[in-house]
Amino acid sequence: MGSGNGAVRRQGVPADLARSWLLVNATQPDLITQAVRSSADAVVLDIEDAVDPSRKAEARDYVAAWLREEGNVAWVRINDYTTPFWRDDLEALRGAPGLLGVMLAKTESPEQITATHQILGGELPIVALVESALGIEDAALIARAPGAFRLAFGSGDFRRDTGMSADREAMAYPRARLVVASRAAGLPGPIDGPTVGESHPILREQSGITVMMGMTGKLCLSSDQTPVVNEVISPTRTDVSWASSFLQDFTARGEIVRDGSDLPRLGRARKIMALAEAFNVKPFDAE
Repeated sequence: MGSGNGAVRRQGVPADLARSWLLVNATQPDLITQAVRSSADAVVLDIEDAVDPSRKAEARDYVAAWLREEGNVAWVRINDYTTPFWRDDLEALRGAPGLLGVMLAKTESPEQITATHQILGGELPIVALVESALGIEDAALIARAPGAFRLAFGSGDFRRDTGMSADREAMAYPRARLVVASRAAGLPGPIDGPTVGESHPILREQSGITVMMGMTGKLCLSSDQTPVVNEVISPTRTDVSWASSFLQDFTARGEIVRDGSDLPRLGRARKIMALAEAFNVKPFDAE
């Protein structure tokens, strides 16, 4: 366990920009070691769905101890507010120096975020994992709750709750709700649900839908999914080249706005360049 196995999490992309959020079964130390060495922007140790109820206490204690070892940092997906495990999870994790924040499973109300935030001391960020019809309908309220940092889409449980299919058309509504709620609350873009299976072409296609819908992160179920997600969600070198050229031209003409299209393009260019810097994406002329 911990730094003795080289399981030290590197500091990298800020969590508000994190693209790949890798869920890791907290009862499998080898997977944790693999995860923290992967290209994932954020590692999330899972003590919720990935863990049988009979092993919840074991997983919780292991994660709490791991996060107290020097150099180990990660997020933790905790059990939902309505379960008997929720408070025990928070009590065990509170004060762990390596805890970056928690992902609250099956979030359905702002009060659940507020209570979680308070028990953790009112400082750590909370990713609200929205997985039901009720959660989607109250997404705007959840996004405004104290402690809410980003929204995430629990697409599999949402489909089970509603009977909706996985088609992009069927999933457009819940995704759009999360995107609009996040923007209205001033949060970073939401995190999309995971792609199940080992097909990278399907993962690439579904990550493209994530971007198309305005989401800026995606849950991952294995380390080998993370580079694909990172690539698709990052701005392309073509985008970066355009943004760089636009900003150079804007500066050269004394930052004079010529027409109504300049300000939207300026905002887009600045956003692309900020992401390019965070993700180390270079324009073509930088070679």
